[in-house]
Amino acid sequence: MFNRRSFGKIMGVSAASTSLAAVPTVSRAATPTASGRESAATTSTARRGHTSFGPLKQIHAGELNVGYAEAGPAHGPAVVLLHGWPHDIHSFVDVAPLLAARGYRVIVPYLRGHGTTRFLSDRTFRNAQQSVVALDIIALMDALKIEKAILAGFDWGSRTADIIAALRPERCRALVSVTGYLITNRERNEAPLPPQAEWAWWYQFYFATERGRLGLEANARDLARLVWRFNSPTWDFDEATFDRTAAAFDNPDHAAIVIHNYRWRLGLADGDPRYDRIENRLAAGPVIGVPTVTLDGERDPFTPAGDGSSYRDKFSGPYAHRTLKDIGHNVPQEAPEAFAEAVVEADRLARR
Repeated sequence: MFNRRSFGKIMGVSAASTSLAAVPTVSRAATPTASGRESAATTSTARRGHTSFGPLKQIHAGELNVGYAEAGPAHGPAVVLLHGWPHDIHSFVDVAPLLAARGYRVIVPYLRGHGTTRFLSDRTFRNAQQSVVALDIIALMDALKIEKAILAGFDWGSRTADIIAALRPERCRALVSVTGYLITNRERNEAPLPPQAEWAWWYQFYFATERGRLGLEANARDLARLVWRFNSPTWDFDEATFDRTAAAFDNPDHAAIVIHNYRWRLGLADGDPRYDRIENRLAAGPVIGVPTVTLDGERDPFTPAGDGSSYRDKFSGPYAHRTLKDIGHNVPQEAPEAFAEAVVEADRLARR
């Protein structure tokens, strides 16, 4: 069973593990254009009939009682789908059925501070530094007896998946990472970005203030709606879609977790010193060797220029990159077929 006190051992040298069975591929959901980018005409026409996952499950894992959705056969190859902020498991409500139909066992957990995931103890530090969120997912995999999984995510989910792929590659069969390599180096974060890029991070600076903390507590839904519109300018979501996700912000620890995550990244809040060693390893920018597909939303304000070239050297294994035309930040919900295909493509890379 996972034990956070043995963190150094847990996140140490990888060991051999069994591989997953091959699974038939799904048809491509997006067509490359002459420029090498994938057409929004196909990525934006994915099926939109799913509004929920049905009954959720709960399981004790590490410091948490984790709420999660599950789809597909119980003995299928495992895929863990990881959301970001201000989002929740419904970012994958159309992705999960596509993968389940192809025989994958799909697990979609609420991250700490979201939805039905709860801390087991009121005394636990409401910590959201990057290593701890990754530990949550390893603990969840242990609790579910999942030895190895394809990890796929965006935003906080990309960072979490990147960390596990870098430091625990024996637990990660393959990786799908939106916006590529997101492992945080806090010292490097002190350097200013060009003004346009800084503007995209406006809420990070807001959350750095006491006014921002109070604003999140009082106006979580209105803030989230504003961020959705800014980060996904071409996504015409309706209020029912937003409301399904916004319910996840009613978690009693939501504000504490979100504020700590962004303040920690900017060096404005301390993490837990037990994890300093692993954070030092992450700050060194470890290269990821597992088979990887990276995705960029062309209209995502956080997508770096260069069609993935800015982070290409951080992935040393079998690799593919896709830029999705006219898609914003919430790639799995805006382009579910393209995201599902990326998962299958990553699996295919792992089987070569």
